[in-house]
Amino acid sequence: MFNIFSNRDKSKYQIAPENSSDLTERWLDDSVSDGQLLVDVYSTDKQIIVKAAMAGVKPEDLNISLHHDFLTIKGKREEEKKSQDPDYIYRECYWGSFSRSLVLPFEVDPKKIQAVLENGVLTIILEKVGAAQNIKITVKE
Repeated sequence: MFNIFSNRDKSKYQIAPENSSDLTERWLDDSVSDGQLLVDVYSTDKQIIVKAAMAGVKPEDLNISLHHDFLTIKGKREEEKKSQDPDYIYRECYWGSFSRSLVLPFEVDPKKIQAVLENGVLTIILEKVGAAQNIKITVKE
């Protein structure tokens, strides 16, 4: 997903430039905002699990933070530089900075967070605060 808003002139934002080739150049520009990381999020009785495929990313290139119920994953995938520029037929793989922020549906214990990067898949395990309980409520007549 590309951010088509330009902030070159800090006093105004524009949705599309006058010249469409200028838009293409901006989309390919490294100063454009981060790519969005795709995630799977699921819940068990005691945990929230977040998974994201990120082949080619090193653990030292990841920054994961939690602020209250707001989880943010930021990282960078570096493209291996070749001695000469290849003549691409397709170029669909995303290289560069990426990020994703999620609002968590449950309160989690910040002291019990685990993050593992294995076989190109990041798994973040967040322990819910308090066990999930089913409480029966009696309705009075």
